[in-house]
Amino acid sequence: MANHKSALKRIRSNRVKQLRNKYQHKTTRNAVRDLRAATEKKDAADLYPKVVAMLDKLAKNNVIHKNKANNLKSKLAKHVAAL
Repeated sequence: MANHKSALKRIRSNRVKQLRNKYQHKTTRNAVRDLRAATEKKDAADLYPKVVAMLDKLAKNNVIHKNKANNLKSKLAKHVAAL
């Protein structure tokens, strides 16, 4: 158990950040899944910029690695172009 007031606060703030990161990561994964499932080019083209922004935000906040974000964006761009 933490002995200092600042350590207790750090534990609380880390938990809040963990929950926020978990929510954003799961939301982004669901958006990627929805984009991959899209069969209409117009729907996929509308959804693509939003998903890219979500991936960039996760990479900026170190929730996922920047290379993983770039790989996902590249694969999704190929998918949208192939529709």
